Amino acid sequence: MSRKQVSPILSVVVLGLGLSALAIASSTSSYQGTGSLTQGDATILVSNLFDCSNGYSRPSPVGEIIDQEGKVWTVPAANLFQSGTKANDLYEECHQITPLGLAQIDKASVPVVEVDPDGEVVTGYIFADNYFELYVNGKLIGVDSVPFTPFNSSIVKFKVNKPYTLAVKVIDWEENLGLGSERNRGTKYHPGDGGFIASFSDGIVTNDDWQAQTFYTSPIYDLSCLSEEAGARLSKNCQTRGQDDQSEVYGVHWSVPADWLSEDFDDSAWPQATLYTEDDIGVDNKRSYMNFIDQFSGAGAQFIWSSNVVLDNEVLLRYQVK
Repeated sequence: MSRKQVSPILSVVVLGLGLSALAIASSTSSYQGTGSLTQGDATILVSNLFDCSNGYSRPSPVGEIIDQEGKVWTVPAANLFQSGTKANDLYEECHQITPLGLAQIDKASVPVVEVDPDGEVVTGYIFADNYFELYVNGKLIGVDSVPFTPFNSSIVKFKVNKPYTLAVKVIDWEENLGLGSERNRGTKYHPGDGGFIASFSDGIVTNDDWQAQTFYTSPIYDLSCLSEEAGARLSKNCQTRGQDDQSEVYGVHWSVPADWLSEDFDDSAWPQATLYTEDDIGVDNKRSYMNFIDQFSGAGAQFIWSSNVVLDNEVLLRYQVK
């Protein structure tokens, strides 16, 4: 990464959004990766995207933080929750949508998003920890109706011809913006974990044939734990335990290609998705998953994410359906 000198004026601006750029530069000069580094809390732009009308939901804030070269990053990630069409709910406690299984779902009422007018109608079942945006051939099919918690699941329909490309943005939300953490397990700053699973009526399921690339990793306490290999942005050697002090925590960010969701985007350099078990993700107490397990693992789908389901907070997934 290049080390551009930061002007005094820019330093003043950066102080308004977190740690000064000059201070970050002096403490990260040994970092040799391709990401952009931030340190400290982000500035909160939206304190909470979602209020649970029947129960409790963790706050789902959105903010901005400036890296050492003056670039502004949205955390936990840029998203369409406020403007995108919401996917229909399979299970969503806040609006008291709590069926015991698929037999209680009116599938005929789920709207069909038209990608190809003469295409086949495909039904998809989705569970994300925490948030997803689904695109087919670059067209938005639906966004998650709950950004953080309580955990929900979704059903979508779209009309498309084969071959087609599935592209999914998944976000592991954070309460502590820029720090990749939440209050949990007895500590103020504990990294959460992600996870995504889906099956589709044309036989497509999530597995390690999908590709998964990381675009935001945090919290990182020691930059030497990071590495990059064959296109993969690795944090497997980084600690994942929670702490009560986040004064020396970094975030690592990569720019999302503008055309990442398009059908002809070249994802050949992206690594394959990493598989996780139901125990890894911890879904045995989540009715939004267990009530529809036949549509998830029962259909042959597997949980996927990047190589670090705890520290990688923004991940892009792609799969080409032939």
